[in-house]
Amino acid sequence: MSKPAPDDISVGTERTARNWRDVYAARLVITDLLVLIWVVFGVQIAWFGVSFADVRFGGNLTQIAVSYTAISVTIIAAWMLMLGIYGSRGYRVLGTGPQEYRQIADGTVRLFGLVAIVSFLFQIEFARGYILIAFPLGLGVLIASRWIWRIWLGAQRLDGKYSSRVLLVGSMESAEHLARELATQSAAGYLVVGACVPGAGNVEFLSGTTIPVFLDIDKLQEAMSSVGADTVVVSSSEGLPPQRMRELSWSLEPGRQHLVVAPSLTDIGGPRIHTRPVAGLPLIHVETPRYEGKRQFAKRAFDIVASSALILLFSPFMAGIAIAVRMSTPGDVLFRQERVGINGTRFTMLKFRSMVTDAESQLSSLRDQDRTEGNSVMFKMRDDPRVTPIGKFLRRYSLDELPQLFNVFGGNMALVGPRPPLASEVSEYESHVHRRFLVKPGITGLWQISGRSNLSWEDTVRLDLYYVENWSITGDLVILWRTAKAVLGRVGAF
Repeated sequence: MSKPAPDDISVGTERTARNWRDVYAARLVITDLLVLIWVVFGVQIAWFGVSFADVRFGGNLTQIAVSYTAISVTIIAAWMLMLGIYGSRGYRVLGTGPQEYRQIADGTVRLFGLVAIVSFLFQIEFARGYILIAFPLGLGVLIASRWIWRIWLGAQRLDGKYSSRVLLVGSMESAEHLARELATQSAAGYLVVGACVPGAGNVEFLSGTTIPVFLDIDKLQEAMSSVGADTVVVSSSEGLPPQRMRELSWSLEPGRQHLVVAPSLTDIGGPRIHTRPVAGLPLIHVETPRYEGKRQFAKRAFDIVASSALILLFSPFMAGIAIAVRMSTPGDVLFRQERVGINGTRFTMLKFRSMVTDAESQLSSLRDQDRTEGNSVMFKMRDDPRVTPIGKFLRRYSLDELPQLFNVFGGNMALVGPRPPLASEVSEYESHVHRRFLVKPGITGLWQISGRSNLSWEDTVRLDLYYVENWSITGDLVILWRTAKAVLGRVGAF
């Protein structure tokens, strides 16, 4: 098989693969510095005006006056140092996940605490408003700027730029699985460019791809050079005893080539995973998900407060929708349907009626028609003849689901959770799918922000079970934020 030679890789790609971490980190340094200068000096000018002001510290007999300009410069320098110390610009946290934002917040909060301690010990008479405004505002603008950079980085990674160029090592099955998963998550920054599968026979490419397969693990450096890889990801340890793994890590060039080991764990959220080195063994501890106690209480309290606030906010809007539905076509304003909720209990889910009154009786005749939407369990049709004119508008923007806020307030549903299924759908579930009933169904969820009706049944189940295994209040807030974008984008809504 003809493998791509080093000369076949464009100079731009090679340069990006080698230097993108330093280039991107340098850009973040510049942006962070500009943000902090704008915020800190902006607050100083807003609080004291353009005139020079002094801060005094020391005892009554030995007071020293220092200008706030010098204090602002010191705070900016210390802030930049803390962002670097806490690794907020490290390539491992960039592009995906909350860790980048968490490290920015950790560095900022600890600097705020350090300033408070120093001001107390040295009796520095800071203007409280200057400090209390600068730090929260700086944190907010820093996170906003990183979010903008993340959007840009994600767009670059769609084109294969600013990504680690990965050579997979392991069995054929594990390499193909990991290549598929990484291809769907380009924002994570891992671009698979090759695979080393000892004993793969005459296979030249991974199934369904143009990713070349190499057979000799002893020629790993040659394989990496030929495809321009800078990262080795071990997708399985089959045929790789501990000594061979150690030799593999030794063969990589420090600082330029990286080793990543992918365990056989899938769909496990980061907060549940903890690495603990024991006797030289990197043991991975996976916390068992819990569905009771303070976390469940916090989720229910959040649902009550948020749903009641949204009901009050949208009441005039819902009244207008109710009038429009009532006047447009004959029938009730609300559509009531029995769904299956937590622990398999039945409840009545509310929606604004978006179909004709005999929609249920027409369903059997529509199931046999050819359609590309929905899946083997859930019925969906893009141009469903049962949908009323006003119903098309409501469904396009998910406005028909607003009455479910009353289900949330009443305790049958949550704002975020798995999709509430019909009893007829539950009868077709495999045994493992019933795990979704460990939590309350939600108005929105991972399925809502990931394609809705465009998803296959397997993807729907995977997303629901991932949520069940890893749910948290922070995750719920992220899903609610992304739901607004999904609804306005109308992806999979019909």
